[in-house]
Amino acid sequence: MPKRDVPPPAPGYLNVREVAAHLRIKERKVYDLVSRGAIPHTRAGGKLLFAVQAVERWLSGRAVGAAGARPAPATIAGSHDPLLEWAVRESRCSLALLTQGSLDGVERLLAGEACAALVHLPSKDLSDFNRELAEERLRGRGIVLLEWAKRSSGLLVRKGNPKRLKKVSDLARRGVTVALRPAAAGSRVLLERLLAADGLAIKSLTLSPGEATTESDLALAIQHGEADAGLGAQSAAGLFGLDFVPVLTERLDLAVLRSAYFEAPLQRLFAFARGKRFREQASALTGYDVAGLGSVSWNDPA
Repeated sequence: MPKRDVPPPAPGYLNVREVAAHLRIKERKVYDLVSRGAIPHTRAGGKLLFAVQAVERWLSGRAVGAAGARPAPATIAGSHDPLLEWAVRESRCSLALLTQGSLDGVERLLAGEACAALVHLPSKDLSDFNRELAEERLRGRGIVLLEWAKRSSGLLVRKGNPKRLKKVSDLARRGVTVALRPAAAGSRVLLERLLAADGLAIKSLTLSPGEATTESDLALAIQHGEADAGLGAQSAAGLFGLDFVPVLTERLDLAVLRSAYFEAPLQRLFAFARGKRFREQASALTGYDVAGLGSVSWNDPA
């Protein structure tokens, strides 16, 4: 019996690719939502279809302030930062941390899996951080970018800098092994763009095995001799007794759901971060400028 052709999506229905574009998420995220039963869908001939009206109702139910909307969990996703990690612990704000990279944090925030995400994603021309991302992904989602800190980023190298590394392009020299952050990490995106500015790419580098999930993992890989260098925060270098070669200053923003900002956990965190102990810790860790903490970096004009 000949195989019956699957008809094209009926009017008012979207396929996986179309619903991903409509929601401004990746197709793999659509499949994840389907597997968890988190998005309304149907199957026709083995093909996933999404009724436009049902998807719109689902979006409306997740909108900030919507009646009956389930609040986002008290979790900060996104980038790993030693100062934020310390502040969350010391403030006793009851927030959990899920630090698997800036890009991962954005996806979790948009999927309702976190109430905030720490991000430090450079613009394509390296002139700014996070606002380009916000314009592309966060419009109409009830999210604001609040500055967490400005942070010195550069090359973490072994004590004494035995390879005499002075700039990012030196990472491509023969005999230099580089520790790498995952693709979802802001530091990885920054490294790729800095290399591209010098006509290089990740494939130009000799890499250590595996990937460093956090800033601390990156520093440990260098401290233990598994790598000669990596791109990361000055604070991580200081914590693990490494030398540091500054490259640029990046702005770390907390992408925050407006409704969650007024809840107790984030209010406690920001109240603590405005205090003397926080400023002293930022100074002790080195590489931080917290003068702009809490200022609005981007606000959805919609």
